Amino acid sequence: MVEDWLANAYEGMSRRQFLARMSASGLGLAGFAIASGSVAGEVITTGSIGLRIVEDKVFSENYPIPIYDAYPEGSGKYPVLVVIPEIFGMHDHIKDVVHRFAKEGFLSLTFEPYAREGGVLQLADIAEVRKVADSVPDERVIADLDAIVAYAKRHPAAQANRIGITGFCRGGMYTLLYAAHSREIRAAVAWYGQIKPEKKPGVRQKGPLDVASQISAPVLGLYGEADLGIPVTDVRALEAALKADGKTAEFAIYPAAPHAFFADYRPSYRADAAKDAWGRCIAWLNKYLKA
Repeated sequence: MVEDWLANAYEGMSRRQFLARMSASGLGLAGFAIASGSVAGEVITTGSIGLRIVEDKVFSENYPIPIYDAYPEGSGKYPVLVVIPEIFGMHDHIKDVVHRFAKEGFLSLTFEPYAREGGVLQLADIAEVRKVADSVPDERVIADLDAIVAYAKRHPAAQANRIGITGFCRGGMYTLLYAAHSREIRAAVAWYGQIKPEKKPGVRQKGPLDVASQISAPVLGLYGEADLGIPVTDVRALEAALKADGKTAEFAIYPAAPHAFFADYRPSYRADAAKDAWGRCIAWLNKYLKA
C-alpha cells in the first residue's frame, strides 16, 4: 500500500528527481511523509484559534493510547468524529485535519495506532515503517477504536449518540472495518482505503469487501482513478455490494487522481480533487451526524 503512494507521489518526475527533492530537504521516506512544504509546496496549516485542544491518553487493553482532540470553544456539545491516521500515525498533517473538522463543528479526535511499538515517525526507512505497521493485528486496532469511542461518548463536549468515523489510506480501510464492527457509528467516510487488502494469519483475516454486509452506517468513499494500489473495479465492487444489501452508499472516483490526493504535504496532492472531496465529506457528515 505504501509503495502505491510512493509510486503515485513522484508521478510527473523521475524517481531520481523525487529522491533528490527529499534528500535536499534532509528527509528519509518516513520523514517525507511527516514533513514540510519544502517537499510538497502546498501544505495547509489550519491552526487552533477558536478551538479547544486536548492531548490525553485512553486505556485500551491496559495500555495508554495517546489521543488528540479538538472542538469549538464554548459550552456547546458536538457530534463526534474519529479520524484514523495513515500508516505514519498521529503526525502533524493528521492533527491539522482534526482541526479542520473541529472548525466544521465536530468534536474531532485522533490517536497513535503504533504507540506500543514506540511510533514510526522516527523511522527513516519505509521498510522499517512497514515492518511495524504490518505486524499490528486488525483486532488490536479495532479494540483501540472501541476504547476511543467509549472515551468520546463520555466527553463533556460530545453528543454521545452522534458518532462518525473517517480515515485516510490505511485509516480508510479501518474506517470500513470499524463501520462493520460497531453499531455506534452513524456515518463513515473512507478516503482511499484499501478494499481487498492482503490477508495474513494473526494480523488480518478479512477486508472491507468481506464485511460489507455488516456495515449499517451510511458510507461515503473517496478514491482516485489513478490509484496504483486500489483498482476502480475494487471500488465499484464494494459500492455494488453495499447497495445490493440495501445500504446507503456513495462513492466518488476522481479522474487522474492518485493515491493520497488529499495529502497536501505530498506531491500526490491534487487541489481540485481534494477540495471537492472535502466538500462531499463535510456534507455527508452534516447530513448524518447533525440533521
